[in-house]
Amino acid sequence: MMKDTRQQFSKITISLHWSVALLMIALLAVGIYMTENKDYSLYGLHKSFGVIVLVLALGRVFWRMKNGWPLAAGNYKGWEHKLAHAVHWVLILGTLIMPVSGVIMSSMGGHNIPLFGIDLIPGNHDPANPQDVIPRNVELGEMAEEIHEFVGYLLIACILLHIAGALKHHIIDKDGTLMRMKGKRIDVE
Repeated sequence: MMKDTRQQFSKITISLHWSVALLMIALLAVGIYMTENKDYSLYGLHKSFGVIVLVLALGRVFWRMKNGWPLAAGNYKGWEHKLAHAVHWVLILGTLIMPVSGVIMSSMGGHNIPLFGIDLIPGNHDPANPQDVIPRNVELGEMAEEIHEFVGYLLIACILLHIAGALKHHIIDKDGTLMRMKGKRIDVE
Protein backbone atom coordinates (compact mmCIF):
# COMPACT_ATOMS: atom_id res chain seq x y z
CA MET A 1 0.00 0.00 0.00
CA MET A 2 1.48 3.34 -1.08
CA LYS A 3 -1.20 5.70 0.23
CA ASP A 4 -2.38 6.49 3.73
CA THR A 5 -6.03 5.77 4.45
CA ARG A 6 -8.16 6.31 7.51
CA GLN A 7 -7.81 2.57 8.21
CA GLN A 8 -4.07 2.10 7.62
CA PHE A 9 -0.84 4.05 7.08
CA SER A 10 1.56 3.18 4.29
CA LYS A 11 4.90 1.53 5.02
CA ILE A 12 6.62 4.72 3.81
CA THR A 13 4.71 6.89 6.32
CA ILE A 14 5.43 4.46 9.15
CA SER A 15 9.13 4.10 8.25
CA LEU A 16 9.67 7.85 7.94
CA HIS A 17 7.77 8.56 11.17
CA TRP A 18 9.67 6.09 13.34
CA SER A 19 13.11 6.69 11.84
CA VAL A 20 12.84 10.49 12.21
CA ALA A 21 11.22 10.18 15.65
CA LEU A 22 13.83 7.85 17.12
CA LEU A 23 16.75 9.74 15.61
CA MET A 24 15.40 13.12 16.78
CA ILE A 25 14.79 11.88 20.32
CA ALA A 26 18.33 10.45 20.44
CA LEU A 27 19.85 13.62 18.95
CA LEU A 28 17.99 15.84 21.41
CA ALA A 29 19.17 13.72 24.35
CA VAL A 30 22.76 13.58 23.09
CA GLY A 31 22.69 17.30 22.26
CA ILE A 32 21.72 18.22 25.81
CA TYR A 33 24.24 15.77 27.27
CA MET A 34 27.19 16.92 25.17
CA THR A 35 26.56 20.64 25.69
CA GLU A 36 25.99 20.34 29.45
CA ASN A 37 28.99 18.05 29.92
CA LYS A 38 31.24 19.64 27.26
CA ASP A 39 31.71 16.21 25.69
CA TYR A 40 33.23 17.15 22.34
CA SER A 41 33.78 13.52 21.32
CA LEU A 42 30.09 13.19 20.39
CA TYR A 43 29.84 16.19 18.07
CA GLY A 44 30.91 14.30 14.92
CA LEU A 45 28.26 11.61 15.41
CA HIS A 46 25.66 14.22 16.40
CA LYS A 47 26.33 16.14 13.18
CA SER A 48 26.38 12.98 11.03
CA PHE A 49 23.03 11.76 12.34
CA GLY A 50 21.71 15.33 12.03
CA VAL A 51 22.49 15.22 8.30
CA ILE A 52 20.60 11.92 8.05
CA VAL A 53 17.62 13.43 9.89
CA LEU A 54 17.61 16.33 7.43
CA VAL A 55 17.46 13.95 4.46
CA LEU A 56 14.73 11.83 6.07
CA ALA A 57 12.76 14.91 7.19
CA LEU A 58 12.88 16.32 3.65
CA GLY A 59 11.62 12.96 2.41
CA ARG A 60 8.86 13.12 5.00
CA VAL A 61 7.83 16.61 3.90
CA PHE A 62 7.73 15.59 0.23
CA TRP A 63 5.79 12.43 1.12
CA ARG A 64 3.30 14.47 3.17
CA MET A 65 2.91 16.97 0.29
CA LYS A 66 2.26 14.10 -2.14
CA ASN A 67 0.07 12.07 0.21
CA GLY A 68 -1.65 14.82 2.24
CA TRP A 69 -2.27 14.79 5.96
CA PRO A 70 -3.74 11.52 7.24
CA LEU A 71 -7.36 11.54 8.32
CA ALA A 72 -8.05 11.12 12.02
CA ALA A 73 -9.01 7.63 13.15
CA GLY A 74 -11.91 8.99 15.19
CA ASN A 75 -14.14 12.01 15.63
CA TYR A 76 -12.67 14.55 18.03
CA LYS A 77 -13.47 17.97 19.40
CA GLY A 78 -12.33 20.98 17.40
CA TRP A 79 -9.66 21.97 19.94
CA GLU A 80 -8.18 18.47 19.80
CA HIS A 81 -7.85 18.68 16.01
CA LYS A 82 -6.28 22.14 16.25
CA LEU A 83 -3.81 21.10 18.96
CA ALA A 84 -2.84 17.92 17.09
CA HIS A 85 -2.41 19.86 13.84
CA ALA A 86 -0.25 22.52 15.54
CA VAL A 87 1.92 19.87 17.22
CA HIS A 88 2.34 18.00 13.92
CA TRP A 89 3.42 21.22 12.16
CA VAL A 90 5.97 22.00 14.90
CA LEU A 91 7.32 18.44 14.67
CA ILE A 92 7.59 18.53 10.87
CA LEU A 93 9.15 22.01 10.74
CA GLY A 94 11.33 21.35 13.77
CA THR A 95 12.89 18.28 12.17
CA LEU A 96 13.94 20.54 9.28
CA ILE A 97 14.95 23.59 11.33
CA MET A 98 17.12 21.65 13.79
CA PRO A 99 19.59 20.18 11.27
CA VAL A 100 19.65 23.35 9.14
CA SER A 101 20.33 25.57 12.17
CA GLY A 102 22.93 23.05 13.37
CA VAL A 103 24.75 23.18 10.03
CA ILE A 104 24.68 26.99 10.01
CA MET A 105 25.76 27.23 13.66
CA SER A 106 28.65 24.83 13.24
CA SER A 107 29.90 25.89 9.82
CA MET A 108 29.66 29.63 10.58
CA GLY A 109 31.65 28.90 13.76
CA GLY A 110 34.40 27.51 11.52
CA HIS A 111 33.69 23.86 12.31
CA ASN A 112 33.19 21.04 9.84
CA ILE A 113 29.99 19.19 8.96
CA PRO A 114 30.94 15.52 8.70
CA LEU A 115 29.00 12.54 7.53
CA PHE A 116 30.69 9.70 9.38
CA GLY A 117 34.21 10.98 8.79
CA ILE A 118 33.70 12.57 5.36
CA ASP A 119 33.53 16.35 5.48
CA LEU A 120 30.46 17.63 3.66
CA ILE A 121 31.52 21.12 4.71
CA PRO A 122 35.16 21.39 5.76
CA GLY A 123 36.25 23.25 8.86
CA ASN A 124 37.89 26.65 8.47
CA HIS A 125 41.20 25.81 10.11
CA ASP A 126 43.77 28.41 11.11
CA PRO A 127 46.84 27.88 8.86
CA ALA A 128 49.13 29.00 11.69
CA ASN A 129 47.55 26.56 14.16
CA PRO A 130 45.55 23.80 12.37
CA GLN A 131 43.88 22.57 15.60
CA ASP A 132 42.08 25.93 15.85
CA VAL A 133 39.26 27.09 13.61
CA ILE A 134 38.49 30.57 12.37
CA PRO A 135 34.79 31.48 12.52
CA ARG A 136 33.24 32.35 9.16
CA ASN A 137 30.42 34.55 10.51
CA VAL A 138 30.13 34.85 14.29
CA GLU A 139 26.78 36.70 14.32
CA LEU A 140 25.06 34.24 11.99
CA GLY A 141 26.53 31.30 13.91
CA GLU A 142 25.27 32.70 17.23
CA MET A 143 21.80 33.37 15.80
CA ALA A 144 21.65 29.79 14.48
CA GLU A 145 22.78 28.52 17.89
CA GLU A 146 19.92 30.35 19.62
CA ILE A 147 17.43 28.95 17.09
CA HIS A 148 18.91 25.45 17.50
CA GLU A 149 18.53 25.59 21.28
CA PHE A 150 15.04 27.14 21.29
CA VAL A 151 13.64 24.77 18.66
CA GLY A 152 15.28 21.84 20.46
CA TYR A 153 13.39 22.55 23.67
CA LEU A 154 10.20 23.31 21.71
CA LEU A 155 10.55 19.92 20.00
CA ILE A 156 10.97 18.17 23.35
CA ALA A 157 7.71 19.75 24.56
CA CYS A 158 5.89 18.81 21.34
CA ILE A 159 7.26 15.26 21.36
CA LEU A 160 5.92 14.85 24.90
CA LEU A 161 2.54 16.26 23.81
CA HIS A 162 2.56 13.96 20.78
CA ILE A 163 3.28 10.90 22.94
CA ALA A 164 0.61 11.96 25.45
CA GLY A 165 -1.88 12.35 22.59
CA ALA A 166 -1.00 8.94 21.16
CA LEU A 167 -1.47 7.34 24.58
CA LYS A 168 -4.79 9.17 25.06
CA HIS A 169 -5.99 7.82 21.70
CA HIS A 170 -4.86 4.32 22.63
CA ILE A 171 -5.94 4.11 26.29
CA ILE A 172 -8.94 6.45 26.57
CA ASP A 173 -10.37 6.78 23.05
CA LYS A 174 -9.42 3.25 21.98
CA ASP A 175 -9.57 4.47 18.38
CA GLY A 176 -6.66 2.63 16.79
CA THR A 177 -4.52 5.71 16.09
CA LEU A 178 -1.44 4.17 17.70
CA MET A 179 -2.08 0.82 16.03
CA ARG A 180 -2.08 2.51 12.59
CA MET A 181 1.39 3.91 13.29
CA LYS A 182 2.48 0.40 14.24
CA GLY A 183 1.39 -0.82 10.79
CA LYS A 184 -1.94 -2.37 11.74
CA ARG A 185 -5.18 -1.97 9.83
CA ILE A 186 -7.97 -0.59 12.02
CA ASP A 187 -11.76 -0.59 11.81
CA VAL A 188 -13.25 2.89 11.50
CA GLU A 189 -16.90 3.75 12.02
